[in-house]
Amino acid sequence: MADDKIESVKSLFTAKSAKVETNKGEKYYENLYAQCRERLDNLKKIVPVSNNIKIKEAIEEEGVSRRDFLKWASATTAMLMLPASFTPLVAEAATLMNRVPVVWIELQDCAGNSEALLRSDGPTVDEIILDIISLEFHETLMAAAGHQAEKQLEDAVETFKGKYLLFVEGSVPMGLNGQYGTLGAKGETFIDHLHRVAKDAAAIVAVGSCATFGGIPAAAPNPTDAKGVMDVVNGKTIVNIPACPANPSNMVGVILHYVLTGQLPELDSLLRPKFAFGYRIHDNCERRAHFDAGEYVEEWGDEGAKNNFCLYKMGCKGPMTFNNCSIVRYNEGVNWPVGVGRGCIGCSEPDFWDKYAYERPMANANIKAPTGGVEKTVDQFGLGLLTAAGIGIGIHAAASAVAGKKDKGEA
Repeated sequence: MADDKIESVKSLFTAKSAKVETNKGEKYYENLYAQCRERLDNLKKIVPVSNNIKIKEAIEEEGVSRRDFLKWASATTAMLMLPASFTPLVAEAATLMNRVPVVWIELQDCAGNSEALLRSDGPTVDEIILDIISLEFHETLMAAAGHQAEKQLEDAVETFKGKYLLFVEGSVPMGLNGQYGTLGAKGETFIDHLHRVAKDAAAIVAVGSCATFGGIPAAAPNPTDAKGVMDVVNGKTIVNIPACPANPSNMVGVILHYVLTGQLPELDSLLRPKFAFGYRIHDNCERRAHFDAGEYVEEWGDEGAKNNFCLYKMGCKGPMTFNNCSIVRYNEGVNWPVGVGRGCIGCSEPDFWDKYAYERPMANANIKAPTGGVEKTVDQFGLGLLTAAGIGIGIHAAASAVAGKKDKGEA
């Protein structure tokens, strides 16, 4: 009987990617609701090991009203692509986030994703991530150092063996047998550190462009031979949350999805959650209407810039970048790069620094359109569709340029 109970608890922490049905109907969501209800009821039976703070107490201490919390739950439900009827379940899942231990390690990085996490909006990171989630280890946030920190990590991995979500921030330097990156009192290489901590994780969440695709450390000539986590670790369920930095809403969304359903969200071909990366920035951009009208910023400070025209000619990579930046935004949803007049640099795409981070249109770049994609239609039609879209964008831009010259009497 005891063995059956142990296996029942273990099943709650077996992380797999969700398989979302293509033809979702009322029956599908009824079944999903019942599964989530059962999942939450089972999580309630688990006594938090190291964190007994309740979300009601936390939000009251931080001055967050119940109404604001429910607004957050409603917005998060929509972000996770769930019907509004799931809002009470999402709110309840937030109260149970201390049942899922989180171990966070940093490798070759600037700590920008940790900084983004600390500046998460309501409920704030202090309420949800630090107070509610059982954050068992995080080098940047913890007080311990040296041998004490190593002992805390070892205890967390052993105590929550097979149950913790491992968040990895930063790329993995493979050059010189990993000697470009070492840490701790023992001088363990980043490679060995990652493999050791990943071994007993329920799943791995790679956060930021460095951890997902190598990021800036992997930019040419890539002196440290930096790689993303998915290119180093095998045999583990991995979720990629790219961007520089990753949006904290997407980090919290992945954990909430796991708490709510017992599964990690459906992923695209690049292991990115589709609820966050199932959108092309271009399609949800506030300046899209100007693109369709052939109205572009031609140079910084011109009349087009003053009137918020499309930034494509100034190098915006929105047409080939998948992310929900234009929907979720940053800084408590206040703004995002395009909103402040700076074109997208495609930081959620592989090799973004070498391929996208410059101020000229893709039509003028000697590179191929990105393969794969995250939208159902892109996954189905593949490179042909993307190439056609790229050609269409190039033609649109060229036609606009010709029209502009005619208006000036240059044709």
